[in-house]
Amino acid sequence: MTELFLTQDSRIILGDIARILGWIINQIFNFLDSVGVANVGIAIILFTIIVYMLMIPLTYKQQKFSRMSMRMNPEIQAIQKKYKGKQDQASMIKMQDETKAVYAKYGTSPTGTCLPMLVQLPVLLAVYAVVYAIPAYIDKIKMAYYPLVTNLLNTSGGSAFIQGLKSAASFQKRDFALENTIIDVLNKATTAEWESIAAEFPSLSSVVESTQNTLSGFNSFLGLNIVNSPWYCIKEAFGDGNYLLLILALMFPILAGFTQWLSLRLMPQAAASANGEGNEMMQSMKMMNNFMPLMSVYFCAILPVGVCIYWIMSAVVRTVQQVIINKQLSNMDIEEEIKKNIEKYNRKREKDGLPPERLNSVARTSTRNVESSKREITSEERQKSIQDSTDFYNKGAAKPGSLAAKARMVEQYNEKNNKSKK
Repeated sequence: MTELFLTQDSRIILGDIARILGWIINQIFNFLDSVGVANVGIAIILFTIIVYMLMIPLTYKQQKFSRMSMRMNPEIQAIQKKYKGKQDQASMIKMQDETKAVYAKYGTSPTGTCLPMLVQLPVLLAVYAVVYAIPAYIDKIKMAYYPLVTNLLNTSGGSAFIQGLKSAASFQKRDFALENTIIDVLNKATTAEWESIAAEFPSLSSVVESTQNTLSGFNSFLGLNIVNSPWYCIKEAFGDGNYLLLILALMFPILAGFTQWLSLRLMPQAAASANGEGNEMMQSMKMMNNFMPLMSVYFCAILPVGVCIYWIMSAVVRTVQQVIINKQLSNMDIEEEIKKNIEKYNRKREKDGLPPERLNSVARTSTRNVESSKREITSEERQKSIQDSTDFYNKGAAKPGSLAAKARMVEQYNEKNNKSKK
């Protein structure tokens, strides 16, 4: 019997992660089977919860970085404005030092919010790969296909008929003489395609029915077959006049959009700056946050119900996590965090043989200098400045050879000429 490794994700890194996650969902399904609830939909729900629980440390770190960045960004913008237009090396070095001090003060970095997300991304892609190819990772489901697959390969025209199914369109480069390929196609086949197999090969109708009944027990979730798309279920229910099934099928894309919207609403949002900086980025983020739930509705209408279950459940788990994390972060003492970050940074400087640095004052000074430069000079200050300059000039305190000294000599010469004319 051919091994099913070909149906598993074979990409570098992603494939390895998928095999680990596949082992987890296989254990979950075996457990459900042992308690008499061998259902793929329930397995996907439990699998999604477990995977996202394992990623809680990364999620917390990412959200903490986001919250600290929101507090930090005004200071970074102030430093950038302070050195705007200055291209000399000394100014560039000072700007880098002050920026580094602010990052150290808040315990983050330019890639602080992106790095946890980049670590999570391969895991989430691998989760999708597992959910999309369940028979490749759950042994009991894989074994349920073998009686039919063996008979199809031993029946004249069986392999060619499977290759002609609509669900086989994405597998045309594969070898249809392999059991792996046939299982992949049957895993994507709709109810109508299963019926067409029984109609084309009457001698296999009993095997088709037996396999279909076994898989139906595994794949039925709220009355829907998880290998069918909600859109297919909607058309089937509408044609049969089954309005309960129609409502259930409509529920999946609607829930996908709503849960995605709710999850995004709970994400930390950057506040608009007083001078309008960053508002353009905020508008772009707002548009994307409005667009993504609509995309969720679309994808969960055309993808298999099993993928929709994962999509919806992942948004639900993220929402619950976000509520808990937001509550914890709202009680976080930022000043205490800053103090810890400064101590941590100075320990690092001590290891490098450098003196400690007062990051708190450095970061605040950089912002205060910029703010003070924007303050308008009052009329009293302007008059005092003029008077001080006049007194300095009249007292002859200008440096010999300076422009002020030469101007004083010209004035004295003019005064002397004016007296002689009188």
